[in-house]
Amino acid sequence: MQFEKYEIKASSSLLRFEFYSTGPKGKIKKQVEFEAFEETLNVFNIGFGDVDDKGNINDLIITGNDDSQKVLATVALSVFKFFEKYPNCYVYATGSSKSRTRLYRMGITNNLEEIKQAFKVYGFINKNWEKFEKGKEYEAFLIHLINKKK
Repeated sequence: MQFEKYEIKASSSLLRFEFYSTGPKGKIKKQVEFEAFEETLNVFNIGFGDVDDKGNINDLIITGNDDSQKVLATVALSVFKFFEKYPNCYVYATGSSKSRTRLYRMGITNNLEEIKQAFKVYGFINKNWEKFEKGKEYEAFLIHLINKKK
């Protein structure tokens, strides 16, 4: 994604990334975290949101910092970084609400040609996974790195 991104700080495992959103609401700490469903399946759930006072991710907060495109581009950057260390894994994503899932779907749709250069993207609809297509209301997404031959 050719959008402006925030600087990220990654854990050594590349399973946690932190950055700060800046805007009218101030400087807000955000976190992206990848958590394995079952390690034998190589599927990781991606979660992100504002970091609360206890250090936990709150994915229900609407920050309102007028930087959603920059935040989503930064989350996409963390996905690229994750796949640098875990190239054979899958990333599962869904929103904490229907509106957030819609936001993710719009982000994928608007950048699909670029995304398809590096990833296979699937959508979950009608209890099935299928290749992502524009215009469908998917409930969740699965992303896998394309193995490029050298």
